[in-house]
Amino acid sequence: METSELLKKVRKIEIKTRGLCSQIFSGEYHSAFKGQGIAFAEVREYQWGDDIRSIDWNVTARMNAAYVKEFEEDRELNILLLVDASSSGFFGTQRELKSDLITEVGALLSFSAIQNNDKAGAIFFTDKIEKYLPPKKGRSQTLRIIRELVEMAPTSPRTDLAQALLFLDHVMKKRSVVFILSDFIASDYETELRMIARNHDVIGIHVYDQRERELPDVGLLRIQDAESGESTFIDTSDPRVRNAQARYFDLKKEYFEKAFLHSGADAITISTGSNYTQALMQFFESRLKRA
Repeated sequence: METSELLKKVRKIEIKTRGLCSQIFSGEYHSAFKGQGIAFAEVREYQWGDDIRSIDWNVTARMNAAYVKEFEEDRELNILLLVDASSSGFFGTQRELKSDLITEVGALLSFSAIQNNDKAGAIFFTDKIEKYLPPKKGRSQTLRIIRELVEMAPTSPRTDLAQALLFLDHVMKKRSVVFILSDFIASDYETELRMIARNHDVIGIHVYDQRERELPDVGLLRIQDAESGESTFIDTSDPRVRNAQARYFDLKKEYFEKAFLHSGADAITISTGSNYTQALMQFFESRLKRA
């Protein structure tokens, strides 16, 4: 992609997602997530009734008077996007590709983080780690994430979510809010997901296209597996073929939903061509009710 074309596309996404961020979240985003624990604030002189376990003995010794440590809730969040960059994302029949939808949602979440003075980062994965952007603050960080979302040229077409989760566990020691953006075609990641969900607040965003479940009745159709490159012909006029495809999609979606449910993580499903902001708003509203 030419530099001028890339900058134009990044700017277009920035304008749209910044506007959406202000319109649909306006505080709900930050309120939906709990602080990451208790952080030290200051020391003050001991008062009657203070817990003696909070006495700062070093300061007390220097000042010849009892001082206690005060703490406050640490509201600064680490927001991390775990982005599926595999070739199956380059499919779409509803005015946009799945990868385009992932880009917009990722940009929206990044701007929401920066707007609330949080750090934002991203891990782009296929069956390997394509790129890691450690969480940082600032608009330049958000624009860098958007540029990678737009320009990412993966070196592998395949997906391995389990390996990506293991990498996340290795590099992210501070408790973070992790959004996994994927079509979740991968399997066998439930063990790693449970491990990550014990230490982080995890939300899976399942992106799909309706034609992945509902094949059109158009007769003989050549299809290609985006990740393996294998192609074959199927007869879409046969109801058994269409039903088999629907069952395959439903099984993948069921695995995704059960894996996140059993891990104590949250799950959202959005489709190309749909009003994804509505699904995100409903999610944040439900989180607010549970907070």
